[in-house]
Amino acid sequence: MSLDTIDRRLLNVLQKRGRISNADLAEQVNLSASACHRRVQRLESDGYIAGYVALLNAQKMGVPATVFVEITLSTQADEVLDAFEKAVARIPDVLECHLTAGTADYILKIVAENTEDFARIHRQYLTRLPGVAKMQSSFALRTVCMTTALPV
Repeated sequence: MSLDTIDRRLLNVLQKRGRISNADLAEQVNLSASACHRRVQRLESDGYIAGYVALLNAQKMGVPATVFVEITLSTQADEVLDAFEKAVARIPDVLECHLTAGTADYILKIVAENTEDFARIHRQYLTRLPGVAKMQSSFALRTVCMTTALPV
């Protein structure tokens, strides 16, 4: 299925206001409530909408520090990649893990209370990850822009 203009408008609004009522959504995209509901259901069943979430405030949740960790593995063997990925997926403080092309094999996005808490995460989890040859951490000083909305 390809997306038409109305589908794109629906997705744009839903990315910014996931809790909007169907009636308000329909009004924003100039559809009847029933047509809007059918389209949203189709976008969900076709996999364009993967789910709905509440975005939490990291400061209020006590984890205001964001740390990006570049990890280089000792080898690119499938069993090492698989073991690393399974282990990193079990670390509760890791928000994202990306296999990358470039100087590092993986980049992790980690949240922590502060530098001491990151030291705990490093000691308790990161140093125990399988196949790691090199690790470099960078603390975010300030978030300039952040969104979860994809360009539609």
